[in-house]
Formats: sequence, structure tokens, C-alpha cells
Amino acid sequence: MSRWRIGDVTITKVVEIEATGGSRFILPEATPDAVKSIRWLHPHFMDERGRLRMSVHALVVDTPSRRIVVDTCIGNDKRRSIPAWNELQGTFLRDLEAAGCPPASVDTVVCTHLHVDHVGWNTTRVDGRWVPTFPAARYLVAAEELAYWTSRPADDDHRTAFVDSVQPIVDAGLVDLVPPDHRICDEVSLVPTVGHTPSHVSVRVASRGEEALITGDFLHHPCQLARLDWKSSADWDVEGARRTRAAMFAHLAETQALMIGTHFATPTAGRVVRDGDAFRLEL
Repeated sequence: MSRWRIGDVTITKVVEIEATGGSRFILPEATPDAVKSIRWLHPHFMDERGRLRMSVHALVVDTPSRRIVVDTCIGNDKRRSIPAWNELQGTFLRDLEAAGCPPASVDTVVCTHLHVDHVGWNTTRVDGRWVPTFPAARYLVAAEELAYWTSRPADDDHRTAFVDSVQPIVDAGLVDLVPPDHRICDEVSLVPTVGHTPSHVSVRVASRGEEALITGDFLHHPCQLARLDWKSSADWDVEGARRTRAAMFAHLAETQALMIGTHFATPTAGRVVRDGDAFRLEL
């Protein structure tokens, strides 16, 4: 279990799935032959064959006043078209408890966006119904993000996830619609990083002169630091997402804030540094 200390704040990673290979559906240009030349990715972020290592995990942010869960992964018992994500029966909730974070202790859940692998544990199936997993929490969602997914047709996994993992928390009155630059508490605020979705946000943590950024999906894998043009197949605005990556990488390289990747395999976090016309991650 990975933990980072940012001033008075502790950030803990709780993994649902970590796997090698199988990422071409989300990063189609990151072929094994293409990524093998990015040698700094090995061994943590790719294997010797050029297969990408990726993760689905939540991040628990403990501040002096708040306990925040950022993104809630895929979830158990959810019907999904991706076989490795379908009808999971994993140990995520037990692992969350083992990390010292029982669901009842969470007061805030941040959804960086409403894709299927970021909202799943918003709800849990109890007696055939989807009920909020974190009943004492306020679930924070950018207002434009919710409006977009509310209007989507019901014929893909993201809309299915909206029905079983977002609508129930809306119906329970637990959702707070917030601006994309919302300040959650003294140490934690949202940062607009649009492009992957209409109102995608990242999460900034700053305390005692130290800073970290939880990415969400403005990038999926460190290979995109070396190749800013490699898009995600799930990007809503491909060019807007590329501009966001370029701007955020430049900012992170300048500030040396710790970048914690929402889909980065262990060790998950590092500092962005310039590497010619592109960037790389220093662990």
C-alpha cells in the first residue's frame, strides 16, 4: 500500500486492479514497438516486451479536517462490457478498511469525471438495490460533467455506470454540484483539466509549502509525457485534451509538484521534468 505525505496531508492508494498488457483499447497508439524506445518507462510502467503496466485505484486524502476519497474505481457486481471489469468480486472495501478508512469515516468523495472506472464504488448492491457506499459523505461532481452524462444515450458502459453508480447518489441527495475550481478545504482544491470529458478536474493538495496533483484522466499513462500527441480513445475533445496535457506538464515541471497518476502502476507518483521537447517522470 503506497502512502505519501504532503505537509499535514496523507494520501493513501487503495488498489482495485493492477495489470500488465491489455491497455491498447484506451491508448491505441502506444504499441509495444512504439513504447519500447521510451526506456525510462521500464521496469515500473512497462515490461521488457513493451506492454504497459496500469492500475485502477482510489486515493484517500486525509487532511486535518477532512477524509476525502478521490475516484471510486469499477466496483463489484457491476455489469460491464470489458471482461476484466465485468461483475467483479474483489476485495476493495476490505482493503479500504485495512488502510484505516472504513466507508462510514469518509466525509467527501471527489469524482474527477463520471467514466465507468471512476464511479463504481460510489454505490454497493444491497438486497438487489444500489445504495451509497459512503453514506456520510458528500459526493462532489462538476456541474457541467453531471449535465453532460445525464443527457447521454443509454447504450454504452459509461451511461450504464451512470445508472447504477451515479443516479442512486443523486437520488439519495448526496451530490453537491461544484465549479471545476472548487476549494474543498484549506489544503485541497479542484483544478480544471478539461478535454478527456467536458468538465474533467484534477485534485491539488498543498500544505506547508509542499504540493501534489492527483491527475484523474488528463493522462492515463506516463508514456504520454514522452508523447503528448498520444490520445486516449475515451477523450471527449482530442485536441483539448492534448492542450491540457501540454499545459499541465509544463506547470508540473516548473513547480516540481508531486504528480500522482490515477492509472499509474506502482510506484504511481513522481516529479515531471523536461526531456528535450517532451517530458519524463522522475521517481
